Amino acid sequence: MKTIKKISLLCLSIIVLASCSNDDDNPAPVNEEEVITTVNITFTPQGGGTNVTLNYQDLDGDGPNAPTITVSGPFANNTTYTGSIELLNETETPAEDITQEVQAEDEDHQLFYSFADTSFGTVTYNDQDSNGNPVGLSFTLVTGDTPATLDSSLTATLRHEPNKDGANVSNGDITNAGGETDVQVTFQVSRQ
Repeated sequence: MKTIKKISLLCLSIIVLASCSNDDDNPAPVNEEEVITTVNITFTPQGGGTNVTLNYQDLDGDGPNAPTITVSGPFANNTTYTGSIELLNETETPAEDITQEVQAEDEDHQLFYSFADTSFGTVTYNDQDSNGNPVGLSFTLVTGDTPATLDSSLTATLRHEPNKDGANVSNGDITNAGGETDVQVTFQVSRQ
């Protein structure tokens, strides 16, 4: 009887050990969504003039405090601006520069810029990932001149793992981009 118990215990031990596998030796890396509390966009007019800066800060995320949004001034009509964006996580001390992470993982990210009134201006990308697809950390804005004064909104969206293969996406159209939105900010802007 003791022999049967020992054999049963041995068989049970083998079954338990065999059912435990090492499938997690090489788990897929998890790319967590970035915490982005601050978005700073700077537009520098080519040929001189006054920079336009757009700033968004929301330190408590979904908390009770509204985000702080500032726009330094109007854009000039019929002007070419060089644009750049800075993304920060200011819940960390010192602030974590998410811009560097986006640049390091540029194949998995794309920034999109869209105006509610498309006559406000046209944005083109100045940077590309290693596959030749746009990223959007650096860009050019060419403002229109009709009508002479125009109010609109500019929405900046950072997408994680967008479909960069589509022609519309490579031209900055977010409509069929897919992916997950890391941050989306809307600024009220004007030009004159």
